Amino acid sequence: MGTIEQDTELLRFSTAGSVDDGKSTLIGRLLYDSKSIFEDQYDQIKATSERRGEEGVNLALLTDGLKSEREQGITIDVAYRYFATPKRKFIIADTPGHIQYTRNMVTGASTANVALILIDARNGILEQTRRHAFISSLLQIPHIVVCINKMDLVDYGEEAYEAIKDEFSNFSNKLDVKDIHFIPISALKGDNVVDRSENMPWYEGQTLMHYLENVHIGSDHNFIDCRYPVQHVIRPYSDEYHDYRGYAGRIAGGIFKKGDEVLLLPSGFTTKIAKIETYDGELEEAHPPMSVTMLLEDDLDLSRGDMIVRPNNKPEVSQDLDAMICWFDDNPMQQPRGKYTIRHTTQEARCIIQEVLYTLDINTLHRNQEDTKVKMNDIARVAIRTTKPLFTDAYRNNRITGSFVLVDEGTNNTVAAGMII
Repeated sequence: MGTIEQDTELLRFSTAGSVDDGKSTLIGRLLYDSKSIFEDQYDQIKATSERRGEEGVNLALLTDGLKSEREQGITIDVAYRYFATPKRKFIIADTPGHIQYTRNMVTGASTANVALILIDARNGILEQTRRHAFISSLLQIPHIVVCINKMDLVDYGEEAYEAIKDEFSNFSNKLDVKDIHFIPISALKGDNVVDRSENMPWYEGQTLMHYLENVHIGSDHNFIDCRYPVQHVIRPYSDEYHDYRGYAGRIAGGIFKKGDEVLLLPSGFTTKIAKIETYDGELEEAHPPMSVTMLLEDDLDLSRGDMIVRPNNKPEVSQDLDAMICWFDDNPMQQPRGKYTIRHTTQEARCIIQEVLYTLDINTLHRNQEDTKVKMNDIARVAIRTTKPLFTDAYRNNRITGSFVLVDEGTNNTVAAGMII
């Protein structure tokens, strides 16, 4: 492996597909063909494959990390894998296919730039495929790649590929998805994964690895609306830094420049940015997802959970949220008027679920307004009232200020993830 520059871009992608669509094999192939696994790992899975009497090396064994997954041949939990090429660093969230693990898929895909949806060329589009496409659109994943896998089992025929491509395109028109790409592959044989396939001369597009290395993700962040949730106030209390007061945090949106006029929430005071500092020194400007320390010209009261924004571009300041949630907990949502802790950016408050507007059947996209009991893996639209105002944007405009989690005050479990509409 070559040396990886510190500032190479990091791309997060999630994989989803039905059971036995070859997700784990595909990730194994990406890791193996990009030289991202070690010899001893390869030898180990080679030995396991031989012991099982399998032909060739079962690359899927690289990713199914839990013993029970290897024994059953299914993926249960989200497995995170890291690899790098000279062009980019990658984090893969390999998410399960079964409906009873919807919450795991939401967790794995929530921060992804790209969603990889695998479809078995022999089976075409299944219920699972529609569900994964819907969740990818719900989570506003900017780029979707549909990998039509097992092309070797349909004699690398263009007809099978085109039929699935048309059907998926018709379905995805109903979803809020901007950028979709289709690639015919064979994860098992390696066609169009890292290396171009000689078996499909009719396909003139790029390989999966070429796509992942070159897809433009720079504009996946919101660079328009300035949002800076304060995480920590830095007061060194030393003679050298007698008057130092810095506000540390991670930029959630927009571009902040030294000298900019800013507005502080919730107080509403305005001031200017005196300095933007990082571990490596001072910056003239900063943008998401950088972590910085800001110093302001005036000595104003600001603490964790407050937000620095621009005077003419403010988030919604409200105690009422309209949101889609995915329920994570074994225990159903307390109804009516369940009380939970809400965590949003660096703020924490208590909240009450005022109303469940509908639960969603993720297979048919049908909105059920009669049965509003929310159980594990359910997706529902809810109205929430918080004990203090939160500074929010719609999730479609900003995935950081538009998302939150709910925590059960008794067990401290994270019970739901939410996206503000």
